Amino acid sequence: MSPFVVTYPPLEQITQLKDTSVTFHAVLEVPKTLAPGSWQLALWHSTGSYDGRKASWVETPFAPSGQSDFPSTLHDPADQLTRLHFAVNLTVQSTLNFTVKFRQGPDHDWRWVRNEQGLGDGYIVVDVGAPEGSDDEDLPDLIHGLNPSLKWSPHLSQCPGTRLWTIEVPVDGAQDDDNSTFTHVPLGIPWGGFLRWFALVRDWSPWLAPRQGRSTVEFDKDALLCSFLSSKGKHLVLLGFAGINNAIDGMTLFRNDEFGRVTIHVRNDSAKAGSGTVLVAVGDNFESANAAVMYHARGLVSTADRAGESPTKLEKLSDNVEANWYENWYDGLGYCTWNALGQRLTAEKVITAVDALADNNINISNLIIDDNWQDIDYHGDQWQQGWNDFEAEPKAFPNGLTGLVSEIRSKHKNIEHVAVWHALLGYWAGIAPDGNLAKRYRTIEVVRGEDSSRKNIPLGGKMTVIAKEDVHKFYHDFYRFLSESGVAGVKTDAQFMVDTWVSPKVRRELIQPYLDNWLLASLRYFGGRAISCMSMSPQIIFHTQLPRGRPTMLCRNSDDFFPDVPSSHPWHVWANAHNSLLTQHLNILPDWDMFQTTGAYAGFHAAARCVSGGPIYITDVPGQYDLDLIKQMTGVTPRGRTVIFRPSVLGRSLDQYVNYDDLSLLKISAYNGRAVTGTPIMGIFNVSGRPLTELIPLARFSGVLPSMWYVVRSHQSGKVTVPVQTTSSASLLTASLDNGGYDILSVFPLSLYKTESRGRVYVASLGLVGKMTGCAAMLNHSSDLLENGRLFISTRLKALGVLGIYISHLPDLSIQDEFMITIQGQPIPPHTVAVNRMDSHVLDIDIESAWKEMGLEAGWSNEVEVKVYLTLEK
Repeated sequence: MSPFVVTYPPLEQITQLKDTSVTFHAVLEVPKTLAPGSWQLALWHSTGSYDGRKASWVETPFAPSGQSDFPSTLHDPADQLTRLHFAVNLTVQSTLNFTVKFRQGPDHDWRWVRNEQGLGDGYIVVDVGAPEGSDDEDLPDLIHGLNPSLKWSPHLSQCPGTRLWTIEVPVDGAQDDDNSTFTHVPLGIPWGGFLRWFALVRDWSPWLAPRQGRSTVEFDKDALLCSFLSSKGKHLVLLGFAGINNAIDGMTLFRNDEFGRVTIHVRNDSAKAGSGTVLVAVGDNFESANAAVMYHARGLVSTADRAGESPTKLEKLSDNVEANWYENWYDGLGYCTWNALGQRLTAEKVITAVDALADNNINISNLIIDDNWQDIDYHGDQWQQGWNDFEAEPKAFPNGLTGLVSEIRSKHKNIEHVAVWHALLGYWAGIAPDGNLAKRYRTIEVVRGEDSSRKNIPLGGKMTVIAKEDVHKFYHDFYRFLSESGVAGVKTDAQFMVDTWVSPKVRRELIQPYLDNWLLASLRYFGGRAISCMSMSPQIIFHTQLPRGRPTMLCRNSDDFFPDVPSSHPWHVWANAHNSLLTQHLNILPDWDMFQTTGAYAGFHAAARCVSGGPIYITDVPGQYDLDLIKQMTGVTPRGRTVIFRPSVLGRSLDQYVNYDDLSLLKISAYNGRAVTGTPIMGIFNVSGRPLTELIPLARFSGVLPSMWYVVRSHQSGKVTVPVQTTSSASLLTASLDNGGYDILSVFPLSLYKTESRGRVYVASLGLVGKMTGCAAMLNHSSDLLENGRLFISTRLKALGVLGIYISHLPDLSIQDEFMITIQGQPIPPHTVAVNRMDSHVLDIDIESAWKEMGLEAGWSNEVEVKVYLTLEK
């Protein structure tokens, strides 16, 4: 195996720092047979210029690090490898380009990391504060060559540390009923040149997907959101605003031209002239600038909504929706029939699937009966078929929906909600023109355009849909039928179809009635238990998903999970993590789609769902389950219900500008709990196609404070760091993942107690240590040093499992002589308490075994309270 170098700050990436004194850390992995201490590393770096490519370059040697300066090791190297540690300190005034070379000793030739590992130069930007007068910069200073024909104006940003503008792009009304009007104008070049860009593009009509690039804008598809990083570490974010009954009916998107300029592309479906709107924000970090444009967009939507009637109805109805179902719908394990049972569903297949789950003690709360339960006209391919009637397909479901749901609920009391799939317009081609629904409701014939980006889905041609006058009655009747059949929720798919209609007149007259009446009906009959799917079309995002004042709905966050396409698995997680940069600001809970617990990427998907903050539902073929993986994602409450552990802050990509093909771990940042006392979480995923090692600073975790002490725990290895602060070398975390590897790192704030007999003692509750996001099982935790010299640690949990308690002096303590542990106020059996086998500083308390052995029952709160008393002062 060849030597491998990893550094922090990292190569090939841009690192923004606050301090001009920069310590470069390097880890050299070499075969043990080549490990003698003669290895040398040198930093080759630029000096004295904002643009390192024009500066002179000098060499600075690394020095071997002492043991006390080593980064923390969360993952050991491969058996045949060893790690050597080096460091060097430099003063960086503004920016710095750098690379690394290494050799086995003075008698060997230097080898460049660029040549050996394919890693380009690293780039450091030191943010020493805003330059004097920067607040006076206006939009033409930020976008060079700003098109003078555009009307722009500044606004007060709702996000501290950012500045905000809007740009209006005039556009004529639609030419006629069959042709929209388009305007395409240049905007300019952000910063006059930039280091990196990021965008969310319309991958095809229903879905957004991420794109990244370097110094040249190259959007392969229309972008809805894009950001540009300047050489001074500033971020310029652009958002194309799309509305219904706002300035225009249509959308505003971004393209680029041959001159390297960003261009604005506006479509107007309205018969009246109007303007497309671009929102622009600048800030010191992407998240702040991104939040600034999203907050302002929400304000624009709210202003427009106040002029309409339907939002008022939605708000009134939302006031009557009880919140007690949220835990059930969001936090229960779900099962979907789609990949598990395929098409041509039957009642027998569904019953067999739920029986198999029960036989394996997999207690789901939510069952989604996906596509193909409906009574459709089977002519042509699926995409050209329409819907006949509300009742299920009579041959496949001889007892109808009512019979199926009744049998499921009577046999499986754990299944609290049965939801069914349907397309927003009925089925993929709407309503069957000769079916009962077409006889019962007024219909119209519309024309869909061909979506050339998906050749396997021929969407072009005519379709029959419910007319505007009957959309309200249609949804009212349909959802009443479902509700009376025992159905408790819906997955409403193919919503993007409303944007494929060729006629702008049809779009402007039908899109809003369909979206509003679907949402109204889902609130009225299901309390908002709805999954919005294939709905990442700009009009739907801004009209249905952005406004507040209604219950949060589930919304699919990316294209589908494809179990039989190996290359799709890492991309699926990558796309979801980056799409969440937008969807985190919507009034939705992002749904990263179903997955299967068996297969090469099963754990990869499971970890991603756990850090996403969204729902988890599996689609395993009956009898093919990974029970251990399911156990890592879930826990059983005192009342016997299986729940998942969702972080309270949604997971999203931490590195917006890193490209999918870069040799870098995907880092998904989340957080659980209150500020300061909560748990920062980072999911790390290797999407590169080769093994990777990285150094990850503790300071990169969301919510970490420089003044506090922490320990970091790896779910995969079970390793826990020593107590660290962000300023110590040990706060650098060495993480190594094989191709397709993953891990979840959780950061726990420590409570410090200064004692006479034992010195400084650090403690923390780690949550349920056998769970991927077991920190989210904690509802509350606290500790206190009592007057009698005993340390008291209290933890309240939402589920059973193994509770981990970090105690820095645990190796010096006797569990038998110096601990007292209770559950619900009763002493726990001694054999259910042990030292963790991976870390001698972690106390494992097997609550699940103790609960059963003690015969405990759930109280009114459905929580577990664990109290630990240990003697520190004698």
